[in-house]
Amino acid sequence: MNCRMCGSTQLHKFLDLGFTPPADQFRRKDQLREPDVHYPLQVVMCDGCGLAQLNHVVSPEVLYRNDYPYESSTTRTGQAHWSEFASSVVERLKLKPQDLAVDIGSNVGVLLGAFKANGMRVQGVDPAANIVMIAQANGIDTICDFFNEDTAREIVSGKGPASVVTATNVFAHVDDLDAFMRSIKALISERGVFIFEAPYFVNLLKQNEYDTIYHEHLSYLSVKPLISFFHKHDMEVFHIEERDIHGGSFRVHVGRRGQWPVSPDIAQMVQAEVGMGIYDHEKLAEFAARVRRNKDELTWMLHSLKHEGKRIAAVSAPAKGMTLLNYCGLDHDLIDFVTEKSKLKIGRFTPGAHIPVVSDDELLTSQPDYALLLAWNFAEEIMRNLHEFRKRGGKFIIPIPFPRIVD
Repeated sequence: MNCRMCGSTQLHKFLDLGFTPPADQFRRKDQLREPDVHYPLQVVMCDGCGLAQLNHVVSPEVLYRNDYPYESSTTRTGQAHWSEFASSVVERLKLKPQDLAVDIGSNVGVLLGAFKANGMRVQGVDPAANIVMIAQANGIDTICDFFNEDTAREIVSGKGPASVVTATNVFAHVDDLDAFMRSIKALISERGVFIFEAPYFVNLLKQNEYDTIYHEHLSYLSVKPLISFFHKHDMEVFHIEERDIHGGSFRVHVGRRGQWPVSPDIAQMVQAEVGMGIYDHEKLAEFAARVRRNKDELTWMLHSLKHEGKRIAAVSAPAKGMTLLNYCGLDHDLIDFVTEKSKLKIGRFTPGAHIPVVSDDELLTSQPDYALLLAWNFAEEIMRNLHEFRKRGGKFIIPIPFPRIVD
């Protein structure tokens, strides 16, 4: 394969999480007899530009088209994040009422709803028909398709060029990034800005966040490769903000070259990345060793508790949790059930391990001894919401960056 940013073939494999099914393929009961298709989940580093990326691409038709079960975060933390995102962008870019905001992979329209509340016109694009129906019901005009030059032209002819185009946890999911950028340039106005948010590779390494690796996430982004990639498209990164959400993300602002003043912080971030050794084979090998140690410690902890006769459930069923369950080999013998808020997942079974997904209420009804927090990035809020479980003697297990019991 070639690097999806610079085309180099100098790719160094540093992490192998085995073969896993797509993380969002939750099964209905009538599908349990069908075989799960497992795909390789391996990460390589491009020695040319420094992009960390998967070396196997699962078709987006497989990942997103069929009964997609992900809704933008409904936690309070998530809602506050989207609201802050929209208002800070409006303020920074001095956007005016009636300017057009387009969100790619807009999901149920939470971010666009926040832009709308700021007086802007909005347009969503998302390929998942079931999700688009929810967005339309929420009053967010959404095109049901993958984003490409055709959808970009359709938006421009209907609503004019966009002042801002956002892609939260989407840019890292795109395989053909060159075609994606041609589409972005066809959509934005001369001073238009493309803003994407994604987990920052530095945090993934520092916090041992290997569970954020799954087939939808094709690229693991850092600043150095982004600068040369956008330069190739006559665009430049001019502002970056780091955010706590999803275990540590960054929000990257990109404009046509020369249109916006470039922050000196960007060069400093590249220096810091190089100084930390995130592109060094030796440092990446150390990370892979930490991942294997996490797996050993977590499986030992859970098997020991089970051996003592303890009952264990898991709380929340995010895609990252499915990487953790499948890589660590945690199945129905160890985990009684997984609880969820999302109606799209309740009543289904986890991909691969086929653990039943039930309503959050089941945690108090069954009162297991331990609850493994799969959405550890919202640990504080989830543990607050489930204080009754703790009051009755329940304990939480947080798996990342290292397995620990919170009582």
